[in-house]
Amino acid sequence: MRKRRVSQTIVVPALALSLAACGGGGGAETAATTVPETTTGAAAEEASSEAEEETTKAQAEGPVTYDAKGSGYGGELDLKVTIAGDKITALELGDHHETNVVMDRAFPIIQERILEANSPVVDSVSAATFSSYAVKAAVADAMTQAGLEVESITMATAGPEKEATTLEDVTADIVVVGGGPSGLAAAITAKQANKDAHVLVIEKMDILSGNGKFDMNFYDLINSEAQKAAGNEEWTVDQVEHFIESMAEAGDTPERLKVWAEQENVLDAWLRDMGVELDYNYGSTNHMAKEDQYAGEVIQAGMEKCAKDLDIEIRTGTKGVDLIMEDDRCVGVSVENNDNESYDIRAQFTIVATGGFCSSKELLEEYAPGNEVLNTSNQMGTTGDFVKVFEKNGFKLENMDMVRVFPNIIVPRRDLTGGADLDILVNKDGARFMAEGAGGLKRGTTIQEQPDGAAFSITDQTGYDSFYRIRKHVDAGYYAQGETLAELADALGIDAAGLEKTVADFNAAAEAGEEDALLEAVASRPLDAEGPYYGVRVEAANHMTKGGVACNENAQVLYEDGSVVEGLYAAGEVTWQSGGYSQSVAFGRVAGEQTAANLE
Repeated sequence: MRKRRVSQTIVVPALALSLAACGGGGGAETAATTVPETTTGAAAEEASSEAEEETTKAQAEGPVTYDAKGSGYGGELDLKVTIAGDKITALELGDHHETNVVMDRAFPIIQERILEANSPVVDSVSAATFSSYAVKAAVADAMTQAGLEVESITMATAGPEKEATTLEDVTADIVVVGGGPSGLAAAITAKQANKDAHVLVIEKMDILSGNGKFDMNFYDLINSEAQKAAGNEEWTVDQVEHFIESMAEAGDTPERLKVWAEQENVLDAWLRDMGVELDYNYGSTNHMAKEDQYAGEVIQAGMEKCAKDLDIEIRTGTKGVDLIMEDDRCVGVSVENNDNESYDIRAQFTIVATGGFCSSKELLEEYAPGNEVLNTSNQMGTTGDFVKVFEKNGFKLENMDMVRVFPNIIVPRRDLTGGADLDILVNKDGARFMAEGAGGLKRGTTIQEQPDGAAFSITDQTGYDSFYRIRKHVDAGYYAQGETLAELADALGIDAAGLEKTVADFNAAAEAGEEDALLEAVASRPLDAEGPYYGVRVEAANHMTKGGVACNENAQVLYEDGSVVEGLYAAGEVTWQSGGYSQSVAFGRVAGEQTAANLE
C-alpha cells in the first residue's frame, strides 16, 4: 500500500490580507485530523494503521463522499467532495456565505480546474480569490480525510507555471476589450445590428461583469415602465429634453449629452427585450429590479445570457496589453491569457471597455494625488491597463484627477452601505467628529485620523425601515445590533458612555430645533428614544475614477488635437464620463451601433 502524507491547511487571519488587492477578509480553517494527544507510541501507530486500513477499504469498495469545509469571503463554506481511490470525481457546493453573483460564476470554473488537475493546487478564479481559496481549502480537507497526500493550501496557492507561447493571429470583425456592462452592451448591440458579424469579447478576469453585478441602483434611466407605473411623470413626459436640461452642467459636450439622453430614453425597452425587468422606481431616475432586489445582478445575468444566445465569442482570462496601430488607425489588440499565451487579435474595429484605475495605487498617486491612501469599493480589475497605452499613442485624457469617493463601505467586507434617513458617525470613543453628510477625500482621511482609524455608522429602527440596503446588510449579519445604545457599543467595541452622551446631545439639539455644530444645520430628527439600534464599522473609499480617454458622441476615441482615432472606440469607466452605470451601458450601445453600421 502506498504511503500517504497528511498535510494541514494553513489558517490565514482575515485582517492580515490586503483588502485593496483581494477585496475582503477571510481565512481557511484547519482541515487536518490528528491523533489524540493521549495516544502515544505503539497505540498511536496501531490507531493510525487501523484508520488507514479503513480508508483504503472504503476506497476499494467505491467512491466516498466527504463533508469538507473552507473559509472564504463570507465565512464558512461547506463542500461535498467525492473521491474514488486517488481520484477526485465530484464537487458539490453546500451552505456558504459567499456573494452569489460571484460564487455562481466562479464555482463552475474552480470546480473544473480542480477536477482536471485532480488537485486543489490550481489557479484561483480571478475576481473570486477568497471564494476560490475556500473551495480549494475544502478539497484539501477532504483529501486529508481520505488519507491522500496534499499540499498546504494558502491564499497564494496556484497551479504550475506555464511556459510562454506565442500563437498565430486571430481575426474578428469587432473586438471588445472588457466584459463589464459597457463591453457586453457594445457586443450585444453590435451583434443585434449585424447578426453575421464576428464579435469577439475578451475579459482579463475569469468571470464577467466588473463592478456592475454588485450595483443596487441603475440610475439616470428615463421613460421606464417602472416610472410610468409609479406615476413619475417628471421622467416620462418630455423626458429627453428634461434630461438634457438636468445634466447641462455635468461636463459632457452638448453632442454627447444629446446622445446620452436619447440612449437613456430607450434603455429600459432594450433591457426588457432581453428579459431584464427593472420594476422598482424609487424616486427620480433610480431603479432596482424589485423593492428587495438589486438591479446589477439582474442586468448582468440578462446581458450574459443574451450574449450567449447571440453566439458572441467570449474569451475570459484574456488580457489586452496593447493596441495595434497602423498608419494612425487601430487594427486590433495584443493580448495575453492565463495559459501564458500571447497573440494579436486583428479587427476592423476595436472597442475598449476596460474600466477605471481605482485599484492602482500608482496611477491614483500620479493622476489623483491623495486618493491613493484610500481603499476602493471597486472590483480588483480596475487597474487602468490602457492608460499608458493611450498616453503613448497621443490620445486625449480628460479629468484624470476626478475620483468619486463613496462615503461608507463596510470594513472589512467593502460592501457599499448607508442610505438610512438618519445615521450618526462616531469614533471608538463614541464621539461624533465630522458632519455625517461630508464626502470626498477629506471624509476618508478624517476617518483615518480617528483612534485606530475606526469609524462607525449608527442608526435606529426608523433608519433600518427607511432603506433596503440597510435592511439587507442587517439581515445578512453585517451590522451589530443592540436593544440599548450600551449593548450596541459593547458589540462594536466602542465606549458606551461616550456614545450615550453623543446621542443625548444630538437628540436634544434636534428636538429643540437648534443648529448642530457639525452639521451646520438642524438635524432632520432625533434618533429613536428606544432600541433596537444598529451599527457597523465603515470607511470612505474610492468608488470610481471619473477621468479617462476622451470620446466624441459616437464613442470614437480622440487624439489630443480632437481628431478621431480611426477604428477605435471606447465606453464606460475607461472614458471620461459624468455619469456611471447606465451611462456606461448607454455608450457601450453607441459603440456597438456605430461599429456594426460601418463594417465592410
